[in-house]
Amino acid sequence: MGLCFPCPGETAPPSPDLEEKRAKLAEAAERRQKEAASRGILDVRSVEEKRKKKEKIEKQMAESGPPQEGGLRREPDTRNPEIMT
Repeated sequence: MGLCFPCPGETAPPSPDLEEKRAKLAEAAERRQKEAASRGILDVRSVEEKRKKKEKIEKQMAESGPPQEGGLRREPDTRNPEIMT
């Protein structure tokens, strides 16, 4: 049967330095986040380009201010002339 303690003549293996351990844990966490972000995406570069383009368009819309009046016109409903939508 196995024992939980080392033999009396052996010393315990040295534990890694706390800073080294933290660096490894942080690196592993970043790698997991990257993998999770790209899960199910075949072309990560195109997704990034689309996201940047969308942000650029949203920024331009925010800078241009509210839209002016006079948007799209809709034709009246020809089936029921009393209702104008």
